[in-house]
Amino acid sequence: MKRCYADIDQEFIDECRKGNAMHKLLFGLSFFHAIIQERKKFGPLGWNIRYEFNDSDLETSRTVLKMLLNDEDEAIPWDALLFVTGDINYGGRVTDDLDRRLLLAILKKYYNPEIIEDKYMLSDSEIYYVPSGFEVNEYKKYIDSLPGTDDPEVFGMHENANITY
Repeated sequence: MKRCYADIDQEFIDECRKGNAMHKLLFGLSFFHAIIQERKKFGPLGWNIRYEFNDSDLETSRTVLKMLLNDEDEAIPWDALLFVTGDINYGGRVTDDLDRRLLLAILKKYYNPEIIEDKYMLSDSEIYYVPSGFEVNEYKKYIDSLPGTDDPEVFGMHENANITY
């Protein structure tokens, strides 16, 4: 997460017409990116095939997110966000059908209307949530406060997944 937010500045978000949505969805996208990257450590429990998602996937998805939110329409284009991010930007690397379904299911947790609400929980432990602020530095402080080691539940896995790790 720290690496995802390292090159984001306040100006990038302030340029967006839907600032609150941009903050929350950008955090969700960054969390999604971190989750799918870290699932690799669980071997075949994480992904059937090992994929090399990289920062260009995240950067492209950020750009698309900003472009779609800056659209004149008041509504957030959820279907377009899910399709472009899940099927094209990230999904273009995924060759296994079950992995593609998993990727889209994970993405739907972070790209949905509820994420715009305050304190949207990203895990059952309530440690991980979407902060409710308007400053990038507030988000970076929250990211710094997160635990150094993550339980498998944040990845959508059972705690026994740590046995293989």
